[in-house]
Amino acid sequence: MDKIYKKAEVLIEALPYIQEYSGKIFVIKYGGNVMVDDDTKKSIIGDIALLRHVGILPIIVHGGGPDINKEAQKEHIIPKFIKGLRYTDEKTMKIVKRVTGDISKEIIDMLKDEKCKAINVTSGLIKSKVRSKELGLVGDVVSINEKKILAKLKKGIIPIISPLGYDGKNFNNINADTVATKIAESVKAEKLTILTNVEGVYEEGNLISHLSIDDVKKGIKKGIISRGMIPKVKACVHAINKGVKKVHLIDGLHKHGLLLEIFTDTGIGTEIVK
Repeated sequence: MDKIYKKAEVLIEALPYIQEYSGKIFVIKYGGNVMVDDDTKKSIIGDIALLRHVGILPIIVHGGGPDINKEAQKEHIIPKFIKGLRYTDEKTMKIVKRVTGDISKEIIDMLKDEKCKAINVTSGLIKSKVRSKELGLVGDVVSINEKKILAKLKKGIIPIISPLGYDGKNFNNINADTVATKIAESVKAEKLTILTNVEGVYEEGNLISHLSIDDVKKGIKKGIISRGMIPKVKACVHAINKGVKKVHLIDGLHKHGLLLEIFTDTGIGTEIVK
């Protein structure tokens, strides 16, 4: 009987958040490093479906790095990374397009099983420019057709977005965290949630659940925030400065971590606010 009462308590704890966020836009970056197995995928997609069914408007931006690496290896292409970004020639770009297209389709099919409508809106969405010759077809975001996204949300459809842009001549491969951030800024999202394979920002072995922009600056200076977490956190800060109210970094491998972060008082990851 106690278990039943605890379930009721969880629902009561979630209610104020459901009321607050109904009708609000959430951008969720679903990274390649958490697309590890069917159970994890099902858990994340199930969480996103629940968000939609309680009136929240999710947008999914996905990566696909591990799958792209596997396909590249099959074609005897050795992945090359420069400052954390994948060098992308025309042959690699074909693989990126194929793999991200397959991932989008898988997400759409899984959401359909959860009684949610979803559609790939990548085509014609992002205008980009090549970052440098050194990186090949790696691009930066120039502009986003946010009207296309908002039109789908208005119809109750979940937009699915691959990190691809078009520069007028070629497709460009763009960092998925960057795309998620730019999308969140353009649609004035309530929240941006980045699902990673780490729990958040740590200090001396302890998870930091809440950071302000000033805390982030101090954390980078002191070395508390380091390595691969720096660009993620900087992207979060940029989004907040552009009007996104909250950004969450959470462990996508934690079962139902998305729901726990959004609908409970304590959460499980690191939230960054102004």
